[in-house]
Amino acid sequence: MVVVLGIDVHKNTHTAGAVDEVGRELDHRTVRATDAGHRQLLRWVLRRWPDAELRFAVEDCRHVSTRLERALLAAGQSVVRVPPKLMATARQSVRMRGKSDPIDALAIARAALREPDLPIATHDGVSREIKLLVDHREDLVNTRTQMQNRLRWHLHELDPELDPAARSLDRLCELDRLDAWLAQQPPSIVVRIATELVTDIRTLTVRANALEHELAALMERVAPRLLALPGCGALTAAKIVGETANVTRFRSEACFAMHAGAAPIPASSGKTIRHRLARGGNRQLNAALHRIAVTQIRLHGPGHDYFQRRRTRGDTTMEALRALKRHLARIVYNALQQSTTHQSPRLTAAA
Repeated sequence: MVVVLGIDVHKNTHTAGAVDEVGRELDHRTVRATDAGHRQLLRWVLRRWPDAELRFAVEDCRHVSTRLERALLAAGQSVVRVPPKLMATARQSVRMRGKSDPIDALAIARAALREPDLPIATHDGVSREIKLLVDHREDLVNTRTQMQNRLRWHLHELDPELDPAARSLDRLCELDRLDAWLAQQPPSIVVRIATELVTDIRTLTVRANALEHELAALMERVAPRLLALPGCGALTAAKIVGETANVTRFRSEACFAMHAGAAPIPASSGKTIRHRLARGGNRQLNAALHRIAVTQIRLHGPGHDYFQRRRTRGDTTMEALRALKRHLARIVYNALQQSTTHQSPRLTAAA
């Protein structure tokens, strides 16, 4: 007997719904999203179906499902990740109407039954730590951007002719110049706030630059083949490694391209043969491939030549761009596969 357990994850609770091999509901259970709750869930499953072949399918929300996945993997269970988009499709195809945690859990289980090639949940210490560093740097940059926008309005109020050039507020020399100019202004609340913003922006800039240098050094060790790819800088390489989360969980480069949203979807009819944009997949990974593709189109090299060949064959600009991104997904997948054997178990251990 095969039992598939779909798990709808939330910050405080996890709800598991069990179905058999044809999708019939067997049972469901809700536990606390704690280590004790995870152990309770495993005990319930093993006692309820002691002789069954168990398969766990977890909603792909890794910010709340990571600890659960670790507990299941440590217990020797097989775990796959189900994108939320597949849940919606499964929920619409059943007779039970409405939405609740048990309904979502059953939808996850049935989606896992219907899609046999879902990514397998694995926890690679290297890619996870890189993702944490990339996300932390992006948070710092986003906070800095908000402060820069507020600073520009305060500077405009103090002197409309004082308009720093675009992106100049990322440079420490420009921040020093503004700090010196503000020190010469008559004291006021606006001057005080602008001075504090300059100080905070400088602090965030130093921290973001330090993280960028740290990520560049890590990528030289973890994924040097990605850095050798034209158009792929250290931050883009780190984004790819972090979002891929261990390339060995993908059965083939086609599965990786589908996960990245880089596999164009057929949209042909009659004599018209064409493909349209795939709006699913990991959009962060898709954006990284897009940056590489746009850069290669500008440069003279294999990427530029590939793009021009597609245009010569009759593709529109966007169709040729999508084809190039699919081509790059294959190259990136192979580069990650070759780099995997050279990764150390954890970055913190090697530091």
